[in-house]
Amino acid sequence: MRILRPGLLARRSWVCMQCRQASSSPVVAAASHNKKTKLPDFPARTRFAPSPTGYLHLGSLRTALFNYLLAKRTGGQFLLRIEDTDQKRTIPDAEQRLYDDLRWAGLQWDEGPVVGGPYGPYRQSERTATYRSHANDLINNGHAYRCFCSAERLDTHARHRSQAGLPPGYDRKCADISAEESEDRAAKGESHVVRLKVEGYPFYEDLVYGKSGHNRSPNKLDLIERVYDDPILIKSDGHPTYHLANVVDDHLMEITHVIRGTEWMPSTPLHVALYNVFKWTPPRFGHVPLLVDKSGQKLSKRNADIDLAFFKDTQGVFPASLVNFAALLGWSHTQKSDILSLDELENIFNLKITRGNTVVAFEKLWFLQKAHAQRFAATGGSDFDNMVSTVSKVVESTTAPGQLSQILLTRSLSELITPLICADAKSFTNAEEFVTRNATFFQTTISRPPYTLTNQTTQIPLSSLHTAAAALTLVPNAHWNVATHKFNITSYDGASAILEDNSPSADADADVEKTRIAADKSFKKELYHYLRWALSAGAPGPGIPETMVILGRDEALKRLAEARELTVEKGARSPVAERLVRDKAKVKAQGQSADAEDRSWMGSLAPRA
Repeated sequence: MRILRPGLLARRSWVCMQCRQASSSPVVAAASHNKKTKLPDFPARTRFAPSPTGYLHLGSLRTALFNYLLAKRTGGQFLLRIEDTDQKRTIPDAEQRLYDDLRWAGLQWDEGPVVGGPYGPYRQSERTATYRSHANDLINNGHAYRCFCSAERLDTHARHRSQAGLPPGYDRKCADISAEESEDRAAKGESHVVRLKVEGYPFYEDLVYGKSGHNRSPNKLDLIERVYDDPILIKSDGHPTYHLANVVDDHLMEITHVIRGTEWMPSTPLHVALYNVFKWTPPRFGHVPLLVDKSGQKLSKRNADIDLAFFKDTQGVFPASLVNFAALLGWSHTQKSDILSLDELENIFNLKITRGNTVVAFEKLWFLQKAHAQRFAATGGSDFDNMVSTVSKVVESTTAPGQLSQILLTRSLSELITPLICADAKSFTNAEEFVTRNATFFQTTISRPPYTLTNQTTQIPLSSLHTAAAALTLVPNAHWNVATHKFNITSYDGASAILEDNSPSADADADVEKTRIAADKSFKKELYHYLRWALSAGAPGPGIPETMVILGRDEALKRLAEARELTVEKGARSPVAERLVRDKAKVKAQGQSADAEDRSWMGSLAPRA
């Protein structure tokens, strides 16, 4: 005995309606429709039913995701069904690509191809006998009939109506053929199709749009003849049309909710009509809005609505980022942040889906990409390991082995890349762009443009920048870390480096103190500018303390020395050497040993006894 899905007996009966593709408007929405649509109070069984005539794209990923989330949110099951009845248009590798792409996105199906399940087979090409059996049931109870009209007759009839300016339709020439004659002609192998004898298309209730459809007659009486909307259920080759196979499979697989794009709304009344003639209870239907670009045009390959390979292989988008992005296209939530993992989406998903077309702004995708990169860097795990691995492959493919060994020295490549990603995750879009942005970390020689002060009106001598940079390099390897560099840079007395009066009296007025604060701020700004130019040729990237650590002490010292040579006047003495000469003179004047010289000027850099 067939087991009814939970809540089936308690649900109200459904009435179908006509909503043909040629209608002027696909939707009539009830004004009182509750926007805060509640979740079902029983486990939902949903399905994603792609056709292997193409690859998974952004719109179909969103459809799969919404069905997946509804099932997971309610403790139900998510099914995958391959609708491969259109054999002529099937792409050989499309089915395998669908499996791979869904798994890449984290949408593992509970029942379907590969994993199996109690309602299989889950490939429509293997269910042809089932569809024929159900079509025969409709013929036997008078809800369908065999049509033996030739293609030539149907074409002539259609052209005749078109030339007369009349809508398409079928004249039911074969509807009056007796059951005996119909059976006999079919048994003899005469070519035919099976048509549904449509009796009406009343309204249906949509989870998103409310009461939908058009209350129109299934037949049309015009100046020539009466014609009918009698769709084909079984084609002349014996295969079912999408409409019959879809309805039969959803019923037999106990699907409770169908979430799909609004392009299917014109077909939904026909599907409900089929449920009615079979005396089956329809699932709940919810149609999600169309995806459009900023000009209101449906997304196409020209504006990136293409298969997932473009996002994951060409653009290097994380699965988490694309799933997060797809979820926000036509769905709203009450969380404080839009940055949501798949697990978080499973816990908060509801049926609060927006109406009307959804504008796709890809800037949001890159915002989410950077946000997830920072999350991976902060939490670690397999996602972060994949980032390190991907960046490593790009570095290895774009850097000469000999040059790479000079950069790494005793480190492994991952030991260089791991802290680099952690330091610059906020700018991570994909591996290629990340390596390009941080190219100076993988080069033994960097090309610096001529150095220019950030503010030409502020008199900050280059010698003072040389002194500060040299002082920072006195940190030994044991203390060469981000915390030490941050402390030393922020603690450095920039005011003393550029003001003539380095020792204001205790009773200095507020103006003097403001001057010192402003001078220190200007100096620090210039120092950061100089250090970025010296260490990475001015390229954007991690902070200066992080850059110094990632480069390592030896490489950082080498680059600072190169920078000094590019900016110091020929014959000028090193700033550190100048300071040491003055200190030794001071020591000698005080009668002290040179080894006991005062190093208080070095601040936290002074060696401890």
